[in-house]
Amino acid sequence: MKKNKRTTPSKTLNPLWGGHYAKGPAEIMAKINASIDVDRQLYAQDIGASKAHAAMLAATGIISKSDAKAIALGLDKILKEIVSGKFKFSAVLEDIHMNVEQRLAELIGDPAGRMHTARSRNDQVACDFRLWVRDAIDALDVTLKGLQKALLYQAEKHSATLMPGFTHLQPAQPITFGHHLMAYVEMLGRDRARFEDCRKRVNESPLGAAALAGTSFPINRHMTAKALLFDRPMANSIDAVSARDFALEFLAAASICGMHLSRFAEEVTIWANPAFSFVKLSEAFTSGSSIMPQKRNPDAAELVRAKAGRLLGAFTTLLVVMKGLALAYAKDMQEDKEPVFDAGATLQLAIAATTGIVNDMKVNKAALDKALESGFITATDLADWLVRVANVPFRQAHHITGKIVRYAEQKKSTLDKLSLKEMQQIDQRITKEVFSVLRVDQAVKSRKSFGGTAPELVKQAVKDAKKRYL
Repeated sequence: MKKNKRTTPSKTLNPLWGGHYAKGPAEIMAKINASIDVDRQLYAQDIGASKAHAAMLAATGIISKSDAKAIALGLDKILKEIVSGKFKFSAVLEDIHMNVEQRLAELIGDPAGRMHTARSRNDQVACDFRLWVRDAIDALDVTLKGLQKALLYQAEKHSATLMPGFTHLQPAQPITFGHHLMAYVEMLGRDRARFEDCRKRVNESPLGAAALAGTSFPINRHMTAKALLFDRPMANSIDAVSARDFALEFLAAASICGMHLSRFAEEVTIWANPAFSFVKLSEAFTSGSSIMPQKRNPDAAELVRAKAGRLLGAFTTLLVVMKGLALAYAKDMQEDKEPVFDAGATLQLAIAATTGIVNDMKVNKAALDKALESGFITATDLADWLVRVANVPFRQAHHITGKIVRYAEQKKSTLDKLSLKEMQQIDQRITKEVFSVLRVDQAVKSRKSFGGTAPELVKQAVKDAKKRYL
C-alpha cells in the first residue's frame, strides 16, 4: 500500500514554539490553525490589555519600569500602524497576539519578550474577547436607542391615526398606528435590558488566570481588572479561560433582538404591499425590478428579516462548538469569535436599516381608514356593550354578537350601518345607545385600560417611554 504524501510544510517556524518543533507545520495545518483573518478585529482590545498587563508587571516588580515603558510606547506605535493600515499581518504568526508581539520585538527588542510573563494566550484571548463583546454591547445600546427614538417620533405623530389591529393576520379590533409602533419600543427596551444584563457577566476579567491554573508570579489581578474597567477579576482560573457563556448570552440577546427587528420588517413588507398600502417607502429603502418597471420592492425590510436567521445561526454555531468541550481550553474555541463578530456587525446593520425605514415610511391614512371598514372590527365592542349596559353574561353576549355579524355579512354591511330594528330582531335588549360603540373612533377612545390604545394613553405612553429610554 502506498503511503500518503505529507503536505508540504511551511518554510517558516512559528517563533512561539520553534524551540520544541524542529520542522514547520504542514501547509494545510498552517491554514487551519491560523486565525489572524478573524481575530485581527481584536487589535485594540489586545493592545489595551497588554499595556495594562505590562503596567501591572512593573508595579509588582516582576519586570522593570523601563521595560514596561518601552512596551507601552511600542504598543502605542503598533496601534497607530494598524489604524493607519500600515501594519502587515502574517498568517505564519497565527493570531493577533503573536502578530503584535512579534512586531513589538522588532520595535523594542528584548523587553518585548517580557510582556508575556505570567500570562497565556488562553487568558489573553479570553480577556480581549470580553473587552470586544463589552464594546459591542455599548455600541448596540446607542443604535437601539436611536431606533427607539425614531419609533417614538412616529408613534407620537400617529397617536390618533386609526388602523386595524390584527390577530392571526385577520382584522381583530381597531387600534392606533402609534399604539402599534409603541409595542416595538417596548420590545427594544427589553432587548437593551438583556444586553445590559449580559454586560454585567461579561465585565469580569480573566487576565492573570494564565493557561488554566493561575501563576506563581506575584501578580495583581485586581489592578489589571481595574485598569481595563472590569468590575472584578474572575474567581476561578479554569472558568476564566474556558467560559464562553458570555459570548453565548450576547448571541442569544442578539438573536432575540434580531427576531424583533424581523417581525417589524415583516409588517413593513405587508404594509407596503399595494394590497394593503398602509405605508409607502421611498426609493431610499426600496429597489426596482430588472424586468418589471412598476415594482418598488421593500428590499431593506426583507434583508433585515433574513438577517435574523443569520443571528440565530451564529448562536447555534457557538453553542454546538462549546457543548462537548472538557475544561479548560481546547483549540475548538478558536471558532468562537467569527460568529460573534459577524453577529455584532449584522445586528448593527439591521438596526441601522430599520431606523432608516422607520424614519422614511409615510403612513397612508386613507388606506387605513378603508381597511377599518372590513372585518367587523367593532364586534367585541358590541359584545362588551351588551355586558356593560344590558347586563348580558359575556358568553351569551358573544353568541348574540356572532349572530349579528353573520347577518351583516349576508347583507354585505358593516355593523354601524345596520339599523336598530335589524339588531333588535336578534336581541330586543339592544338600544340606540349601541351605536356609540360601533364607530371605530369611539371604540378606540374607549380602550382606556392601562397600556390600551386610546389616543390619550398613547400620548402618555410616548412621554413615559422617552423618560425611560432616551
